[in-house]
Amino acid sequence: MVQLITNVPQYENDIAEEIRLFLGAVEIRPDAGDDAEQMTITLDEQKLIASGTYCGAAASFEVLPDGGDPLECKRQQKRAVKRVAYALMQQVHPTEMPWGSLTGIRPTKLLRELAERYGDAEAVRQFTEVFSVSMEKLRLAATINAVQKPYLESVGPRDLDVYVGIPYCKTRCLYCSFGAEIAKGASVEDYLVPLFDDIERGGRLLKDGGWNLRAFYIGGGTPTVLDADQLDRLLSKIESVYGGYGRECTVEAGRPDTITREKLAVLKMHGIGRISVNPQTMNDETLRRIGRAHTAEAIREAFALARTVGFDAINMDLIAGLPGETEEDFARTLLEIAALRPDNLTVHTLAIKRSSRLKEQLDRYPLPSKDAVTRMIDRGFETAKSIGLWPYYMYRQKYQNGNLENVGYAGRDSICMYNIDMMEETTSILAHGANAMTKRIFDAERRVERIAAPKNVPTYTRKLPLLDEQKRNLFLS
Repeated sequence: MVQLITNVPQYENDIAEEIRLFLGAVEIRPDAGDDAEQMTITLDEQKLIASGTYCGAAASFEVLPDGGDPLECKRQQKRAVKRVAYALMQQVHPTEMPWGSLTGIRPTKLLRELAERYGDAEAVRQFTEVFSVSMEKLRLAATINAVQKPYLESVGPRDLDVYVGIPYCKTRCLYCSFGAEIAKGASVEDYLVPLFDDIERGGRLLKDGGWNLRAFYIGGGTPTVLDADQLDRLLSKIESVYGGYGRECTVEAGRPDTITREKLAVLKMHGIGRISVNPQTMNDETLRRIGRAHTAEAIREAFALARTVGFDAINMDLIAGLPGETEEDFARTLLEIAALRPDNLTVHTLAIKRSSRLKEQLDRYPLPSKDAVTRMIDRGFETAKSIGLWPYYMYRQKYQNGNLENVGYAGRDSICMYNIDMMEETTSILAHGANAMTKRIFDAERRVERIAAPKNVPTYTRKLPLLDEQKRNLFLS
């Protein structure tokens, strides 16, 4: 337990994130008692200095200039406070952190914004000296930013992406915290009624606001829990309301046990160009352990079927660090993926999510060490390179093993524009469905406003008129 004492309680959660980089899911409280380790962090707003002490260690840093921008002032104060917490933890619990003190989801976005504000050289200096990011991860972020540059520059001022969520899966994975329901025929069919209404409202909003449709993404859950007729009706509804899918459309086929030739033919008939066939691992024992109701052979069969039907932009997702997996297990998975030669590959680092079954039962599931997972991630990079795929987007999550990252790899002609738009927060997203997140991007203020739809389907259905009103206020202002 850690007792945190600070005169900037608005940054308590940010300080706690730095502490947990080193100590994991430790309890952090201002009234922890005499037995707890005590951290004190103070921000002097007059002298613009953040300082602190922890278990005999001390650190202080200046708050960087903000140029008179109130939002930038808060950012620089928060960064200074986090920097102090990180320096204190490094002194007492010396551990190499590849991303240094960064705890945010989008390091590429931060690097890009620093370069735009201060220039490339100063952005590099801040990444390595202020945030203590390793040169390896700096190079990864810079490489991805270079790939993304033409895509980000192509975003028009009235462009937006549209997301449709299908919050159902066949089973719930051990590591998952997403509020997806287990698919049952009647419940899925009932869900389409409010979803179609939501889509109708979105089409009207798009036209009323003079917005341009840039890209479409149908995610989940697992959208292919829908049967072929339901998929056909969903895509027909989208086409009639939006007039198409913009410049691209991706459908997460995801689980191979939900993929059939009939469903793939429906997707192809409606002009869907991009799908996912997501194994996570090619080891049957691990698949059973994490709650997937399919085998590695089913993955191979589903992938081959998608190729036969004519899909030439197929993504596959893998997770490094799954419970019980060794480096050799992950290496075998990568060999099998390389033989299939997907057009996109996303390599995730396992995150221990608070509402997952894995978090509740960690004592039952041995996890690979931080060093082992780091080597898995490195091997994933080399495998992607060997089949002509290069990193093009990245994001991070809390409580990832080794404080690592998730990276999407693609060939030059198979980059998913929606993934870049969504992860870099450069394009507004109009989202439909339970548990879907609508976002309006205000570039001038570097500000994002969000509207989260309820996770629970009955609640989502009941609140749909209110959601529509909120979206119209957000996008028509």
